[in-house]
Amino acid sequence: MDCVLKDLITVSKDGEWGKGEPFDDSVEMLAIRGTDFEEIRFGSTANTPRRHIARRHAERKVLQPWDLIIEAAGGTKNQITGRTVLLRPQLFSRSEFPFTCASFSRFIRFNTELCDPAFMFWYLQDLYNSGAMHAYHTQHTGVARFQWTTFSEREPLTLPPLPVQRRIAGILSAYDELIENSQRRIKILESMARALYREWFVHFRFPGHDSVPRVASPLGEIPQGWEVKKLGEICVVTDYVANGSFASLKQNVQYRDEPDYAILIRGTDFNSGWNGKYVHVTEGSYQFLRKSELHPGDIVVTNVGNVGTTFFVPDLGKPMTLGPNSVLVRPHMGTNFVFHYLRSDEGQHRIRGITSGVAQPKFNKTEFRALNVATPPHALLQQFDNVVAPIHAMSDKLRASCTNLRRTRDLLLPRLLLGQALPLNPVE
Repeated sequence: MDCVLKDLITVSKDGEWGKGEPFDDSVEMLAIRGTDFEEIRFGSTANTPRRHIARRHAERKVLQPWDLIIEAAGGTKNQITGRTVLLRPQLFSRSEFPFTCASFSRFIRFNTELCDPAFMFWYLQDLYNSGAMHAYHTQHTGVARFQWTTFSEREPLTLPPLPVQRRIAGILSAYDELIENSQRRIKILESMARALYREWFVHFRFPGHDSVPRVASPLGEIPQGWEVKKLGEICVVTDYVANGSFASLKQNVQYRDEPDYAILIRGTDFNSGWNGKYVHVTEGSYQFLRKSELHPGDIVVTNVGNVGTTFFVPDLGKPMTLGPNSVLVRPHMGTNFVFHYLRSDEGQHRIRGITSGVAQPKFNKTEFRALNVATPPHALLQQFDNVVAPIHAMSDKLRASCTNLRRTRDLLLPRLLLGQALPLNPVE
């Protein structure tokens, strides 16, 4: 069937942002932004903001399962507008609040007699990945916008019969389900490691704790044999250092899944959790960043925006380097201990305490190095590492699996749509 997107839509409305506090005749909703698309796609609403929407708007713009949201404004130079996300039924079963889409987005409800919503999501994903939607991205002044009306009325689409649409969607969606399952397992493993850290180093119920008395310290009572040290004494703390300006590097930084010479790791890549997407750079680009080289097991902490987000650097099998707005923490010993300290409630509270700035929050690195940490004896650090290292190793394997699944899915997507990956005869 040859058509345009407008022919397939029964309802399409732009988003609402509402207010942060309740007001008369308002409805509390989760307002999905473009920055939430990745998490929403895999069933998480952890960072989706709660907003209060006027009831007259909420009733017209409440979302339903199988609605699709398209980012109509925003974007960046390297991530244009036009991204989409499909709202699968399980997302609604996990939320106590109704959904709407935020400003800068609009939702689409398809005519299911003409097309399969999941297939249309994949179709639009392919148009975005292939660059076909780039022509509808405009930026004159201020916020970049997606020319929705022009796109929906003029971009030619060719759809296979409904049974074929469902078959293609089922194959591709199976990859996303595997990724979602892996991400859930990662969260379980991380919660296990966090629980062990709290038990040993927050509540001081480590092996043999019954025979260790408490002594006074600048941080309160701590087990005898522990020391209060500054973070800078137990770690090397450095930030992004470029051999040349980062502006001159931008032309060589590429967002793609195909491997290149090296990987640039930025705080924005893991603000919402490491999702298996990396910025690959050329060898020439990497030379600008050699001074910021990362090693597997390093700890990276974001220093701008979502300040304090902390991540272990995995072994990605190629050179890695640190991007701007992040801080490298390389412990002399007790890597897992330091990592979990920085991610703990105490560590996050201490980081927030040295953060300043409203428009662009940022913590003071000198004060960061001066943070006092109750440090256990080396033997206990080693014992903790022996217990949690396999947990982190399994998490890294699952992340690598997610990366491979994404790569395979994205390679398969255009071939399926062209009918090249497998016979796609309609089957009722």
